[in-house]
Amino acid sequence: MDTQILSDLGFTNAEIKIYLALLELGSAPAGQIIDKTQLQSSVVHSTLNKLIEKGFASFIQKGQRKYYQSSNPRNISEYIDEKKKQYEKILPELLKKQEKKKEKPDIKAFKGKKGIKELFYNLLESDEKEFVSQGSPIESTEIMGKTFWQNYGQKLKEKKVKAKMIYNESLREKLEEIKGLNTESKFTEKGFEPLTETIIFGKKVGIIIWTEEPLGILIHNQVAADSYKIFWKQTWKIAEK
Repeated sequence: MDTQILSDLGFTNAEIKIYLALLELGSAPAGQIIDKTQLQSSVVHSTLNKLIEKGFASFIQKGQRKYYQSSNPRNISEYIDEKKKQYEKILPELLKKQEKKKEKPDIKAFKGKKGIKELFYNLLESDEKEFVSQGSPIESTEIMGKTFWQNYGQKLKEKKVKAKMIYNESLREKLEEIKGLNTESKFTEKGFEPLTETIIFGKKVGIIIWTEEPLGILIHNQVAADSYKIFWKQTWKIAEK
């Protein structure tokens, strides 16, 4: 029998040995359990008390002797369920603590088409309602494909997010095919075709280099997001419709 599962559930080695011994013995005094497990008397007595406290064992008094017996193994499932309920009570508080940690500056790097997809879906983890982008080149459509952009635009719509995009001029003709829903668009001047794209969404900034194997950086920092947003607003004012 693989007892590692019991160990993973938090049983000590002594608890496992004594509980299994009780299952086999049925009802037995402490001395018989000591002989069966080869554990020290003090360890057996203290462990029996712990098993009784957890509801995994019980005893009956016969004269001056106690006879111990195991509880139904199904009680372990009930014990786990109870612990789960107790854990779920404190889960919201634990999640709040995690969110506070997320406020700290964080930088992640991504590589390749799959990596860039992950970057974009990381950006979606925000409750903000304005998604802005600058510098999307035609290479971005060729690398990611029309379906990806249409699906991403749909997700923005489902979150009721308004997208404002400053595309490279080369995308003007293809925009009707690939642009996301609920999007307001402007364009850079002709001939100005950088291969980098900057996206600001809430406290996150995504920077993507649209080379054959694209590279991306995701910055989670309010100061950085505010700074990039100021620069984006200035470009939005002078960009062409």
